[in-house]
Amino acid sequence: MSFKAIFLRALSALALSTAFIAPSALAQSHTVVDPAQPSDTAGKTEILEFFAYSCPHCATMEPLVEKWAESLPEDTVLKRVPVAFNASMTDLQRLYYSLEALGRLDLHPAVFKAIHQERKRIYTEDTIVDWVADQGVDKAKFQSVFHSFGVNTKITRANELADTYDVQGTPSLAIGGKFVTSPSMTGSYQGTIDEAQRLLDSLKQ
Repeated sequence: MSFKAIFLRALSALALSTAFIAPSALAQSHTVVDPAQPSDTAGKTEILEFFAYSCPHCATMEPLVEKWAESLPEDTVLKRVPVAFNASMTDLQRLYYSLEALGRLDLHPAVFKAIHQERKRIYTEDTIVDWVADQGVDKAKFQSVFHSFGVNTKITRANELADTYDVQGTPSLAIGGKFVTSPSMTGSYQGTIDEAQRLLDSLKQ
């Protein structure tokens, strides 16, 4: 057998063996943010949850994030950042920040439920306003904040953060301005929470 044949056979064997390595064994559990980013919340370590209401993975992981948030120390804050990968998702960003402005983030889980369990297509302003009114929110008040300066400012900042942290998919968690982790990196939803906690602990040491 020629040297070339031996080399090609060895190369094929290597490629075949590599193909059977589990993706999780090759993937990074997190990425490092360079340069590190300052916190928007004075005196607090921020956990940024990049999410989209239309994302089924976000809907699944949200209860885990909510439970984890309850255990965070007083000097740490969870900040949700709605992401729009295209213009059609902007109204869902407005939905989140409008609920926040009106003190109705108790409806945050209900939005996920409506879209992913009840299959309601609340993606545009008209359908969003009708759905929110059905939840007992004053329609006029909601519409007054939906396109407000405050909501527009927060959407601009959310888009800046998504760009700065190079968010390629949701859900993703940014830890203390220094790390980003996600289910696509860790291989599971709970694994993402565990990795985020480990990274947070490393910042506190």
